[in-house]
Amino acid sequence: MYFNPFPTIEYDPTGSGYTNKIKDITTRVKVKQWVRNKAALFAKYDVHDAMTPEMVAFYLYDNSELHWVVLLFNEITNSYYGWPLSRKDFDAFVNDKYENPLATHHYEITQSSGDQSIKINVMSTVAGAIAVTNLDYEAAIQDKKKQIRVLKPEYLNQFVREFQDLVRKKV
Repeated sequence: MYFNPFPTIEYDPTGSGYTNKIKDITTRVKVKQWVRNKAALFAKYDVHDAMTPEMVAFYLYDNSELHWVVLLFNEITNSYYGWPLSRKDFDAFVNDKYENPLATHHYEITQSSGDQSIKINVMSTVAGAIAVTNLDYEAAIQDKKKQIRVLKPEYLNQFVREFQDLVRKKV
């Protein structure tokens, strides 16, 4: 469904002069930042363990093929590493990436003024510095990935139409 409106091009994969018609997958459309930030158009959504973009699209839009809307709205181009990993995949990822997942990744302190949920990376010698393990560091990244924005269903048809119009105009 995502590639349906994309223009076709002639492509000669071997340089032999014989071409095939293929979809131009180099076509790109990006959701404008002001649209992504307009609170009336989106809702915040928490992705649960092992949920895929297809599952979110089915839950919200009754159509798993609209997973591309979820990904595009969140600027996710790699649905494996850009999307939150399942617990099983997360554990495998961390164990593959780090020789010792419980080793110290960095040290941090809590910001002392203003928003105290903000953490500041510091040297281990700074007073009050707390060690953050590789596992905790990667888990924090995953937690951020679990909080996505989704287009409200009432705007879906207009969004899809505008996407298709933009893709068709590329030629």
